[in-house]
Amino acid sequence: MAKMERVRTAVLDIAYEHAGPPDGYPVVLLHGFPYDPRAFDAVVPLMNAAGYRCIVPYLRGYGGTRFVSAETMRSGQQAALGHDLVELLDALNIADAVLAGFDWGARAACVVAALWPERVRALVTCAGYQIQDIAASIQPADPQSERRYWYQYYFHTERGRAGLAANRGELCRLLWKLWSPTWAFDDASYERSAASFDNPDFVDVAIHSYRHRYGNAAGDPRYDATEARLAQTPAIAVRTIVVQGGADDVNPAKNSEGHAKFFTGGYERRVFDHVGHNPPQESPQAFAQAIIDAAG
Repeated sequence: MAKMERVRTAVLDIAYEHAGPPDGYPVVLLHGFPYDPRAFDAVVPLMNAAGYRCIVPYLRGYGGTRFVSAETMRSGQQAALGHDLVELLDALNIADAVLAGFDWGARAACVVAALWPERVRALVTCAGYQIQDIAASIQPADPQSERRYWYQYYFHTERGRAGLAANRGELCRLLWKLWSPTWAFDDASYERSAASFDNPDFVDVAIHSYRHRYGNAAGDPRYDATEARLAQTPAIAVRTIVVQGGADDVNPAKNSEGHAKFFTGGYERRVFDHVGHNPPQESPQAFAQAIIDAAG
């Protein structure tokens, strides 16, 4: 059974779940927006059975994770997510781990793998290289892609902020349906994750994340140096398996087809047919196997 714990970092009081043999090699599983650790409920037992221990944190703005100070900017930028992950490893005295995530979680894992490769034994990242090229974000995408990003543009407005605050349950359920059109999740599965969206910082962190990635909001100055390094779209030099949902309707499979150039430490791409944006919850056995294979 997973146990809930808390650990303090420089910025956050992080709530996380852990399960598995205490001496097992650590695997950190990282959720995205708008999901939570429930995405890995069927993955964790498979990893534990293979001898790994799992750490599954609630990202900033989710569940029981809280900011230490009321004065800290509620940033959702990529550098903040990367620092949160490194600081979690530090707080837990984990020298290195396998990192596996999707959406925001994949972004955090890619940031750490690129900038702190000594902390990463292997990487599993959904939808490919997830470090944002913010300078290039002003370039328009094809019309179908722009249609898929409607929620991001909505969040750039104050109407969108108010909409997320007032209708987060209904809005996030809609995103689950749109992004994973072949996944027949039930109400109970959604509600178990939606409870994490009641975090008091959920809206601020999410809105900042989507505004920052397009250059429409300033970042937290404490992460300026890291963002400057990420602006170079650094290569990832650790062993990587990219998991791509074949039915992902927000980040389609074609988008990650050319991502091999970003990975220099061993690379494989696996397309999961009839799987959408949330591979660990939609196809847990295949996702767990990708982690085991990446770890070697």
